[in-house]
Amino acid sequence: MRITRRGFFDRISDGLHGAALSTLLSKDLYGDSGRRLYDLKPRAPHFEPKAKAAIQFFMNGGPSHIDLFDPKPLLEKRHGEPYFPHKVAAELTGPEEAGGLMRCPFQFAQHGKSGIWVSDVLPHLSRQVDDIALIRSMHTMHPNHEPALFMIHSGRTLPGRPGMGAWVAYGLGSENQNLPAYVVLDDPLGLPNNATQGWQAGFLPPVYQGTRLRSVGSPILNLHSETDEPPEVVRLGRDLVARLDQIHKRERPGQLQLDARIASYELAARLQLEAGDALDLSKESPETLAMYGVGEEPTDSYARRCLIARRLVERDVRFVQIYINGSVWDHHSRLESGLRECCARTDKPIAALIQDLKRRGLFNSTLLIWGGEFGRMAISQLAKNAEAGRDHNPKGFSLWLAGAGIKPGTVHGATDEIGFEAVENPVSVADWHATILHLLGLDYHKLTFNINGLEEKLTSIYEARVVKEILA
Repeated sequence: MRITRRGFFDRISDGLHGAALSTLLSKDLYGDSGRRLYDLKPRAPHFEPKAKAAIQFFMNGGPSHIDLFDPKPLLEKRHGEPYFPHKVAAELTGPEEAGGLMRCPFQFAQHGKSGIWVSDVLPHLSRQVDDIALIRSMHTMHPNHEPALFMIHSGRTLPGRPGMGAWVAYGLGSENQNLPAYVVLDDPLGLPNNATQGWQAGFLPPVYQGTRLRSVGSPILNLHSETDEPPEVVRLGRDLVARLDQIHKRERPGQLQLDARIASYELAARLQLEAGDALDLSKESPETLAMYGVGEEPTDSYARRCLIARRLVERDVRFVQIYINGSVWDHHSRLESGLRECCARTDKPIAALIQDLKRRGLFNSTLLIWGGEFGRMAISQLAKNAEAGRDHNPKGFSLWLAGAGIKPGTVHGATDEIGFEAVENPVSVADWHATILHLLGLDYHKLTFNINGLEEKLTSIYEARVVKEILA
């Protein structure tokens, strides 16, 4: 049937066409006033949280679980013997370089009342094992660094998705409007593998991406004005800029990048009020600085960032990530010396942070998270080299959590007799994400963001469960 122009406009107000047209017209006339306001104001969790804040120690490169937390006596007995079943070969990035079974170069011992096994390359953490929950049955989906890093940070092996910290900031906002909700303390020696992609906002509004703070020199460049002005002049100037920003936004509704940029400038202005104090380590006692290893080598850099992390959560920053440069835990060769170097840089500061949080009454409200993107193989790599290492292993690895809501002195799950595969109570990355969100009062089913009609979430399309066995 032929429809006249008059007939078309007479019927267009019906059904879906009318709804769509009214939506477009309302945006043209009034702006996108109905959309959610994306900011960092504090929001109520889905349920009562155990943790108010989280600090993540991310160990780029894949720490060797069988040399740190998961002793395998069989490797000592069969050191050097060939071991090359098909399922192991399938995971090797360089099969031609694979050698025989390789024993741990360190000594394991049980520690604390819990009797958790830890190797002697982590002497400081060994004294804190009664405070941690060790998961020995982690597994992930890819044997290469980049996809495994995307997975552990954002829930998929693909780039371009929001990091875990961005999801937390989106879900909870921040109690302190003068500091970022989500802070990244990367290494002055260089960015981690995958550069800044671990703390991006992805498809979430850009206001939720991680804010990088420096641990050497001025934590934030250009934080203070070059000239001193009377406080009243500064306030009037900021008020004028804020009014101009709002006029600009009303004329350009729905622009998330614009919203994020304006929010960033506003946060920068507020940072002038509080960031200097929050990041000033000169206010710490000599005893505290020595406990962390500030001013010592090789701990100084990592110690400063651990101490800054404590000062940030003390001031209600929601999520702090501490990175280490490059992919330093990636020991395809020089396993023994490489592990000693990594542990020497990080072990003392991390153990000190646990102690410091406890003595300040913050341990029971702060979640601590330690781990990398995968583990290592039981067989040697570069076998003809006296300084052999281990290849990547996504099938089984270890990480630990401590603090708010965690059952202390707990070991969950197990790998097989050579540490290749999680065989008892396996924990996926999606399970791990769901558990972290749960401790922060967020239901991983409900923390969603609509993209083209799809309700996206941190656990993505994967089945997940909260690992209640490690919860207090």
